[in-house]
Amino acid sequence: MTTALTMVKTGGKYANEKFFGVRHVQCILCFFCLAMSYAWRVNLSVAVVAMTEHPAVNNTDRLAENDTDFSGEDDDDFGFDLFNSERYYTFSEGQRSAMLSSFFWGYVVTQVPGGYIAQRYGAKILLMWGLGIAAIITMLSPLSLKLGGWLALCAMRFVMGLSQGAVHPATHALLSKWSPAEERGILGTICYSGAQFGTVIMLATSGFIADSFLGWPSIFYLGGACGFLWMIFWYLFSASTPEEHRLISPGELKFITESRSDGKMQSAEKLAPTPWVAIFSSLPFLSLLVVHCTHMFGFWLLLTQIPSYMKSIYHVDIKSSALLSSLPYLVMLLLSFFFVWLSKVLQRKEGLSLSFNRKLFNSIGHWIPMCSLIALGYVPQEDAPLAVALLTLTVGISAATYLGFQVNHIDLSPNYAGTLMGLTNGAANVMSAIAPLIVGLIVQDKESVGDWRLVFFLAAAFYFVGNLLFVIFGRTEVQWWDSPRDNKEDAEQGTPLSPNGQHK
Repeated sequence: MTTALTMVKTGGKYANEKFFGVRHVQCILCFFCLAMSYAWRVNLSVAVVAMTEHPAVNNTDRLAENDTDFSGEDDDDFGFDLFNSERYYTFSEGQRSAMLSSFFWGYVVTQVPGGYIAQRYGAKILLMWGLGIAAIITMLSPLSLKLGGWLALCAMRFVMGLSQGAVHPATHALLSKWSPAEERGILGTICYSGAQFGTVIMLATSGFIADSFLGWPSIFYLGGACGFLWMIFWYLFSASTPEEHRLISPGELKFITESRSDGKMQSAEKLAPTPWVAIFSSLPFLSLLVVHCTHMFGFWLLLTQIPSYMKSIYHVDIKSSALLSSLPYLVMLLLSFFFVWLSKVLQRKEGLSLSFNRKLFNSIGHWIPMCSLIALGYVPQEDAPLAVALLTLTVGISAATYLGFQVNHIDLSPNYAGTLMGLTNGAANVMSAIAPLIVGLIVQDKESVGDWRLVFFLAAAFYFVGNLLFVIFGRTEVQWWDSPRDNKEDAEQGTPLSPNGQHK
């Protein structure tokens, strides 16, 4: 595992003789961390279908034939499968919605605390414990449903949300320590594309697992087991910082520490208290906050409402097809690595700054989906394949944002990147919860093309405004408040500052 990297200093930069390093191992481990996090997040949406319908016989018919009442509390009725010894349930629409949303109630709560803990005590332990708790809860989900009904499962999913709330902030905190500035977008893409990989794998395989002799509980058991396997590799081969990793070569360590940021990385002991006032009065951060919120509004609107739109307008049941369900996220996964390649090509061009790179890819990831969303509202009802293609493009092309706003937290403040991600991701997930409510207010008739068109116009407007503010006010320079103590000391010693707060 030890990586021998020889660094040759040329023109102020280091050239790697080998592409692969310990920093890439950290990102691959984070890739699978995000993959499992998102797989566990969406597994219930698939399992709830399998657990409510017996594979051979309808529940209602079976209960009538046996003249047996299996009624449970809170209208949670269930039958019993004599073949696989698993219970099959019926839920009201309200109970189903509560189970599916309970994860996010806990998820929002731990965003900011998770970022703070990661930057103070390290991302390694936080991610290991967070994923470990989520793995245990995943494996206990069928038992909790059996013993306590849908309310018990809601409670379990809420705790899982609490345990996973720190995943994004902790990943950002880890990236800020491990990623050289010029590799930040690439390494961030490796990490966060795991979310699409996990979603695709879960949507594509869960139906087959549920229909196999293993039965629907195995969706949870197999997923949880993968989490424990990941924990072994994470414990052995990860570290919160390059300085703490026992296998990193001196050359790679020097390459990372000398080029990971334009600011001053602080140890946890020397890190100043979080400069809240400076953060919330910073235009670059506020534009980042807005674009993250508008992005998640559009993304989750597509995730939660497009299946209903496709079924009502085009009579295409996306949820019943594993291929159609996973196709947009598969395209997003593939395009994320295409954009990584394109970014590397652009980096070789003279005169193209990091700021231009960030804003270019963010514009691709927001303004192309903006156009395709508007076009989706005008696709004829008899042309379902075109609608599916536009939907796939809208979701897939958003992968470009991995090289845009999604790593900008680290650009602005390597020291407080975890906290910044906690702030923006927490606010963005509130917007994610609001999106379905707004759709419910606008769409009074699900078969009305005009109502859905208004929804798409609204989402397109969010995409336009969010990215416009990021293009105007977004920055890639490390902000002065990233190292307030050092800036104060330098000011006292007479070191001049540039207009953006950086030391000359």
